[in-house]
Amino acid sequence: MAMASQEQRYKLIFTTPPQNLPTIKTAVFATGAGSYPGPGGYTEVCFTMPGVGQFRPGNSANPAVGEKGKLEEVGEVRCEILCVGEGIARQAVEALKQ
Repeated sequence: MAMASQEQRYKLIFTTPPQNLPTIKTAVFATGAGSYPGPGGYTEVCFTMPGVGQFRPGNSANPAVGEKGKLEEVGEVRCEILCVGEGIARQAVEALKQ
């Protein structure tokens, strides 16, 4: 019986507008994130859930959506991706920032 990887596991969790999710997942998966370390060789594994995000831009904000001082609600998708190993986790975060 093969031993499971003993590397540290991290979960990358982020929210994004639904239309941006495919591009973001492609970039994050390219780092090796979303690979399940068990039998079967599963890759591009994630969990997504739709929701509504809320924010109120402050006076010094330059909002892409909404107006300063006004409460805004927008549709978003929450995505969770497993990252096995600190190196993969760091690369996945950098890909997400792009």
